[in-house]
Amino acid sequence: MSETRTVLRRLDLGYFVRPAAEAGGPEPRVEPVFAYLVRHERGLLLFDTGIGEAGPDTEAHYRPRRRPLRAALAAAGVGLDDIALVVNCHLHFDHCGGNPLLPGRPVFVQEAELAAARRGGYTADQLVDFPGVRYHELSGEAEVWPGVWVVPTPGHTEGHQSLVVRGADGVVVLAGQARDQASQFGADQLARRAARDGVAAPLPAYPPWLDRLAAFEPRRVCFAHDASVWEPS
Repeated sequence: MSETRTVLRRLDLGYFVRPAAEAGGPEPRVEPVFAYLVRHERGLLLFDTGIGEAGPDTEAHYRPRRRPLRAALAAAGVGLDDIALVVNCHLHFDHCGGNPLLPGRPVFVQEAELAAARRGGYTADQLVDFPGVRYHELSGEAEVWPGVWVVPTPGHTEGHQSLVVRGADGVVVLAGQARDQASQFGADQLARRAARDGVAAPLPAYPPWLDRLAAFEPRRVCFAHDASVWEPS
């Protein structure tokens, strides 16, 4: 395919309020929820699908405000029927909420993630198994379309995965919730750099999957819950 035809667009699908106990500080933190639309020669790929309904306890805990997936796609000039493929970074309710609107579309997910979701007490069950669901289970890395790779990035969940997209102007990594914030990803990058430069211990640890992402030489890394973007210095 011609790399010039691969285009990314970020979709704003609302926000939620992370309680202070989870935010790591004295106050709660309001976090956006982003999905990403990938225009490729093979069709349209959607990375994550927004905030689903997960019951009154979850609603009270996170106080989400949703932007409907249909409206977000319409603003990008496409409809639900135009989506050919779905990749979820993981199956928590704020990442797979729109999946039931896309029956019949292949949903790429790590085997470990789907198994965890189906054990119960993990996410909203109705967002995982619904009429017309069609999972494509992966066990590791896969090139799902030419120049588009799913790469395991465990940590937030055992089966978390990111999407690597190569275009004419370089590689973009859609990191999902591999890290909550770009600054955290940047700190990992510096820890890796220091280790590779031979700086004496002690040094902070960084996730092993960072080496694999670095091999793609990304020019940008985007996140599910942070509007900031990491770029190499």
